[in-house]
Amino acid sequence: MSIATKRGDRGETSLAGNVRVSKGAARVEAYGTIDELISSMGFARSICEDAEVRERTKSIQRELFAVSSALATPSGKTLATPSENTNEPDVTDAMIDALTADVHRLEAMDGVLGDWSIPGEHVASAAYDVARTICRRAERLAVRLAETEPVAPEVIAYLNRLSDLLWLFGRIIEVRAGIDSSLRGPEHRGGRWTRAW
Repeated sequence: MSIATKRGDRGETSLAGNVRVSKGAARVEAYGTIDELISSMGFARSICEDAEVRERTKSIQRELFAVSSALATPSGKTLATPSENTNEPDVTDAMIDALTADVHRLEAMDGVLGDWSIPGEHVASAAYDVARTICRRAERLAVRLAETEPVAPEVIAYLNRLSDLLWLFGRIIEVRAGIDSSLRGPEHRGGRWTRAW
């Protein structure tokens, strides 16, 4: 059996339930971007020397397959589909709460929240910044899809929280490496998180 089924040669693919749609469909674009996010996070993890961040990244990559599955469910069906062995939805409140707990724990660490950052001061943190922007794009696509078709609200909440966490992963890597990626230097005025220069 080959992965080259040739069924997509005319620009169509199958959603969950074998519903055929265009590869350019909004739902395909949304879950395809989750695929891109999983790969981007994999690259970031592969070059990250921080064991804690690597381990959490891998567990999130696994969860993102559930997010992708929820998005790949065609319109008119329940998106938070129970799995074969449980009555739990694909994307749960517990998954979102775990991300939120990670966010609160990391942002409480000294030196993490000081200013907006300029990506590129550290190779691994820069990779996490790229992953964050892909996550935000996936979130925008899911929101856009939800304006016309059913999308589980947990999917959007999950992606929103994950983008915050990915930003913090980049910052904690820099802090632990002794790197300052602050947007503003000492010559810039204005409070942190403002646009005042």
